[in-house]
Amino acid sequence: MCASGKYSSRGPALIPRMKTKHRIYYITLFSVVLLGLIATGMFQFWPHSIESTADWTLDKRSVHDAPLVRLPVSSPIPERGDLSCRMHTCFDVYRCGYNPKNRIKVYIYPLQRLVDEVGVPISSTGLSREYNDLLSAISDSDFYTDDVTRACLFVPSIDVLNQNSLRIRETAQALAILPRWDRGMNHLLFNMLPGGPPDYNTALDVPRDRALLAGGGFSTWTYRQGYDVSIPVYSPLSADVELPERQPGPRRYFILSSQTAIHREYRGELERLKEENGEALLLLDKCSNLSQGAASVRKRCYKSQVYDYPQVLQESSFCVVLRGARLGQAALSDVLQAGCVPVVLADSYILPFSEVLDWKRASVVIPEEKLPEMYTILKSIPHRQVEEMQRQARWFWDAYFSSMKAIGMTTLQIINDRIYPYAAHTYEQWNNPPVVKWSSVNSPLFLPLIPPRSPGFTAVVLTYDRIESLFRVITEISKVPSLAKLLVVWNNQNKSPPEESLWPKIAVPLKVVRTKENKLSNRFFPYDEIETEAVLAIDDDIIMLTSDELQFGYEVWREFPDRLVGYPGRLHLWDHEMGKWKYESEWTNEVSMVLTGAAFYHKYFNYLYTYKMPGDIKNWVDAHMNCEDIAMNFLVANITGKAPIKVTPRKKFKCPECTAIDGLSLDQTHMVERSECINKFASVFGTMPLKVVEHRADPVLYKDDFPEKLKSFPNIGSL
Repeated sequence: MCASGKYSSRGPALIPRMKTKHRIYYITLFSVVLLGLIATGMFQFWPHSIESTADWTLDKRSVHDAPLVRLPVSSPIPERGDLSCRMHTCFDVYRCGYNPKNRIKVYIYPLQRLVDEVGVPISSTGLSREYNDLLSAISDSDFYTDDVTRACLFVPSIDVLNQNSLRIRETAQALAILPRWDRGMNHLLFNMLPGGPPDYNTALDVPRDRALLAGGGFSTWTYRQGYDVSIPVYSPLSADVELPERQPGPRRYFILSSQTAIHREYRGELERLKEENGEALLLLDKCSNLSQGAASVRKRCYKSQVYDYPQVLQESSFCVVLRGARLGQAALSDVLQAGCVPVVLADSYILPFSEVLDWKRASVVIPEEKLPEMYTILKSIPHRQVEEMQRQARWFWDAYFSSMKAIGMTTLQIINDRIYPYAAHTYEQWNNPPVVKWSSVNSPLFLPLIPPRSPGFTAVVLTYDRIESLFRVITEISKVPSLAKLLVVWNNQNKSPPEESLWPKIAVPLKVVRTKENKLSNRFFPYDEIETEAVLAIDDDIIMLTSDELQFGYEVWREFPDRLVGYPGRLHLWDHEMGKWKYESEWTNEVSMVLTGAAFYHKYFNYLYTYKMPGDIKNWVDAHMNCEDIAMNFLVANITGKAPIKVTPRKKFKCPECTAIDGLSLDQTHMVERSECINKFASVFGTMPLKVVEHRADPVLYKDDFPEKLKSFPNIGSL
């Protein structure tokens, strides 16, 4: 009791004394830590410099509100310009650094009102609407940063688009006083109208030292390959006139010339061509009987007949784009917008964005001395090629010429591709119209080693009107554990699919897609409903495959996602007597194809089959209603350089209930046509891509003397 009483009297008094003794220490320590965190946060998020606080926002774009800056007469002037500059000599790529998005960061200098010592502006026009649109587009893009320390590229807010409005010396001085100028390193200038009378230089005359130039009139003499960017001369009509896209094809006129300030020698040659070819060539000029003004700019005349411009450009297959005082002409943009194939006669001219655009697909470039032969040259181009060029011309305008934003973003992307070449846009991305949403599809050549098991596969069943057989196929496939979705492609336009209540009830989504035409290629169309990487193409009469066979086929495909994985194998052979290829379905030790009546493949190949199949193979398949599986085998083998994989011993697809009328492959001419297909496709591909192998894939315990219930795939089926 005494001991207990003693402890009770000391315990409560001891604890408060310990708190009092250390309270100041703990409060001080906590305060220091808290102040440290606050200081770290302020350092992290507070602007790092005065320059970075000047964000390019709407309220800063008015020159009237910008601060006034006077340029002393003694201000330095940059060097004229280094013609030897290249990205590795005059551009500091280390400013750009590594970032996960592989995207450069662009800083725009704050607006200033720049005047000389006596208060005269350095530009007669100030900030043009076009340059304001350009800067706005950059500031709204993912390239933009308001933090000057993170910037890889610097864009001055000094408008040098039109040299005619500039005072050359004072503009150069204004560039030199930019805080980060550093001899123009990593600075980008946009200029569309270079030079001035009398010589009209093909590059901006403002001294700019090492700055990159996005110029609208480069010649081979002034263009620094791989450093400068050749851009189009923007046509103000793009914003004012909306030309609806016209279908490619023959037009009212074969050749049209609409430029007004053509040199008299060129006009004389065009008039001679007009005399020789009559109505096929329309030669327009400025309208002399109209009063000058905004309206006259949009008119062209031939004698007393008045035409609306640029609408008249849509009436011709080819449109002449001749050099004027400057190499770059806004007429090129007008012609592209009209879907007219430009015929460019401007020796040494660097076409816009030629670093990435394939102009052979959208234009005809003819030396100036060949102008008298222009009609003959253009007549030699096949009609089909002309239509492709018309389509490509319009797409070039839509993608790269249609606005100052399009021009600015294309310029920055080209520079971005130079700095991050491993993430650069491909030739196809630059030059192929985006008919397909490729961004949602990954190539199986770059998938992980083994795609995940969880998503499963989508079964695509092509059918016409074999309802009973179709329903049996659906029922059997639904038993496969990895089935994620079942898509029925209804290929009969004369008959509606059964009512929803009649379809088999299965545990996964079942979708029916109705096609517009009865084509075999419909089975390989990239339907939006296909969300899995793996696709099982299967016919509506393949009722003999077991769920174990299908599941095993899918497991094999997961190991080889870039291959065709199928069941019955076929072979191509060279017939020495006939001197051509032969299709073989007999028993052999070799396989070079698998039938897509039931085969697994990656959905990427649906896109390639539909949009990238060489030549006229797809149309040929649809016309003959045969060989779509051979075409797919050719395509996959050509892309991957690999043979298909045959799984399980099954040799044939036997449909006991199908008659000769029902089964397409039972037609007597079937085998002959299959051999014709192989020879036709080899001719189109220009090679024989099919690879021959002597093996197949079977489950590990397939032939082992082992209890069936312990095997993963006991019901593999027979030959």
